Amino acid sequence: MAPTRTLLSGLLGAALLLPVLPGAHAIGAADTRTSDARALDARTVDYLGLRLAVPADWRVVDLDREPGACLRLDLPTLYLGHAGTQTECTGRAAAGRADTLHLEPLDGAPQRADIPTLSVHSGTALPDAPPRTDSNELRYALLRSGVMATVSYGAAPDAVRRVLARARAVSGGVPGAPATPPAEPALAADGTEPRNAQEPFTGEGFDACTAPTQASMDTWRADSPFRAVGIYIGGRARACAQPRLTAEWVRRQAEAGWHLMPIWVGPQPWHSASTGLSTDPSEADGQGRSAADGAVAAAAALGLPTGTVLYNDLENYTDRETWDAPVVAYLTAWTVRLHELGYRSAAYVSAGSGAKALSAHHHQAPEAMPDVLWVARWNGAASVTDADMGLPAGTPQWAGRRRAHQFRGDHNAAYGGVTINIDRNWVDVDPSELGTGSVVPLS
Repeated sequence: MAPTRTLLSGLLGAALLLPVLPGAHAIGAADTRTSDARALDARTVDYLGLRLAVPADWRVVDLDREPGACLRLDLPTLYLGHAGTQTECTGRAAAGRADTLHLEPLDGAPQRADIPTLSVHSGTALPDAPPRTDSNELRYALLRSGVMATVSYGAAPDAVRRVLARARAVSGGVPGAPATPPAEPALAADGTEPRNAQEPFTGEGFDACTAPTQASMDTWRADSPFRAVGIYIGGRARACAQPRLTAEWVRRQAEAGWHLMPIWVGPQPWHSASTGLSTDPSEADGQGRSAADGAVAAAAALGLPTGTVLYNDLENYTDRETWDAPVVAYLTAWTVRLHELGYRSAAYVSAGSGAKALSAHHHQAPEAMPDVLWVARWNGAASVTDADMGLPAGTPQWAGRRRAHQFRGDHNAAYGGVTINIDRNWVDVDPSELGTGSVVPLS
């Protein structure tokens, strides 16, 4: 049984807890703090002409000084600067989401497809009603300041939005700041349909918390045994930000021949206001449908067409009496809704919990079961036998090329001089064998 892959607080060193930063400074003396800062018991931080009152319990991470720092979504943090390689990212699901704010120059900000971006023309006067986002993230392009602000939150965006909305302009901004946000990501540079990102595949694959750089992907394509890659496209329990995840990134990997496994990290079988699954099966059913809606929106924005298999990451649990029923309700609702929207369904589950729950209920609604089963059992076996999958011996469930097995968890792997923290998988999936009878094309 694979342990739950969650981010735990305190993994980053004290070197990232920076009270004074290049391009930003904290004003610690009580008589120099703004009224907003005193009200929030906060430090004051200046960045690119903006002065913010940052809550005292937030970390401040300078990404220019720490290019390998992970943009974690489970610790209250102000991130400053463009994201770097994020080589320090580990884990895949966050047990609890925190308020975070990422400020970077608008010039050079990535063309994100996985979260909405709103243009703000008047300082930091944010729109009153932020758009609903299933990943609990949104971006504001502050056109007057030339700053892109990415907001991430737990249950609601109100607190972190207040931090941003109370920012004030000070001297030292960016001369000639861009007047427009990054262009909307193009699905294909020449207007043609993107190459199929899910050709039939049998072999090794990996998944990483954040999309690797293009240079890393190219190196691993040449020097590693991997030809499939799992990429986290959204969900309320996603642990790491995805500053490189764009439609162009997806297109380039598909053209290079990578088999892509898009992963949605929705509510989880634990008790959490921000990331938890309901213990009520009827409510879990609604959460499954909502997760499918969010995953399809993200997939479409990334250029992944109908018919694509979308994977739902649902972590391990030990209390099967409490969680089996809502887990099955959630994953079957996810499957039914994906089929309604023209996509195919897959579930990532543990061999000792989710796989057993789905298997035990398979006979009740086989048409609502995920089309592909991806099981975590860290036994080192690169195979998809019934035993590897936690399924009864000789079962017809998910027979054929409808299985993937995560056989080794969090570890650093190096190929061609490039190191990435990954999970290692054996994948045996042929989307063409899944059929189209249950998939309803979008009109």
